Amino acid sequence: MEIHQLRYFCAVAQTGSFTKAAEQEGIAQPSLSQQIVRLETSLGARLFDRLGRGVRLTESGKTLLPQALEILRQVAGARTSVESLQRGVAGRLTVGCIPTIMPYFLAPSVSRFAAAYPDVELRLLEDITPNLVVLLQTGEIDVAIVSPPVHNPDVVCSDLFREPILVAINERHRLAEDACVSFRDLDQERLLLLKEGHCFRDNALTVCTRARTDLQGIFETDQFSSILPLVAAGFGISLIPQMAAQSGSGCVFLQLDREAYRRVGYMRVRRHSAGTAQKAFIKWIRQISSERA
Repeated sequence: MEIHQLRYFCAVAQTGSFTKAAEQEGIAQPSLSQQIVRLETSLGARLFDRLGRGVRLTESGKTLLPQALEILRQVAGARTSVESLQRGVAGRLTVGCIPTIMPYFLAPSVSRFAAAYPDVELRLLEDITPNLVVLLQTGEIDVAIVSPPVHNPDVVCSDLFREPILVAINERHRLAEDACVSFRDLDQERLLLLKEGHCFRDNALTVCTRARTDLQGIFETDQFSSILPLVAAGFGISLIPQMAAQSGSGCVFLQLDREAYRRVGYMRVRRHSAGTAQKAFIKWIRQISSERA
């Protein structure tokens, strides 16, 4: 049993496909398949049921997966610890971030971190929260900027700040002159949403559910850069985090008459030895968060 075999095994388990796993790991599919077969031979058990183009974990595979993830975390932690001791605040640091935070909060400020820590090889990755959790578990990223809470026993979440949720309407909307609106004012409006998997979608729908309002979902996408031009064109309204309002040309952003916010924070792996680069990043992200107050 070798480390790279466990990494390939976890990739297949998480993607549900040998093809997607090979693309993710940057190797040819026959080579990845061969390594999985060798792993199965060394364990004396079949790990996957092959189902046409997809795969499914066997009972043996389900037993191995959490232990394989833990081994990969330990290997990543050992590498980070050694690099930190040898190089001080230096080494490779990979930070994940969700799409509703990256362009508005992290991207505009990240050059400050790079300037403060020139010996840190910083890499950024954007993805939705469930995928970032998996990448943390396998040690492919070191920390992730997300919207807590994240319910997973392998990760620890810490809050940075709370951010108001605003209503985005177009400049000719009947409510455009109001400073604040209630959900009664928005009843039966056409709602533009992020797709399922984005945590801000859950934030928005939770706010609507608590207000017992009836909004008609008519459009879904992966990014606010598609939603806001449609709002500006009068196609519908949306709920957005305050930080996204800066990119909403042609839109009016209104506060709600009841408290509505999302939490912004970071998550890291539980029981993981943090390197100096990770500690420096967490200290820095806390500092720029406090500057928002």
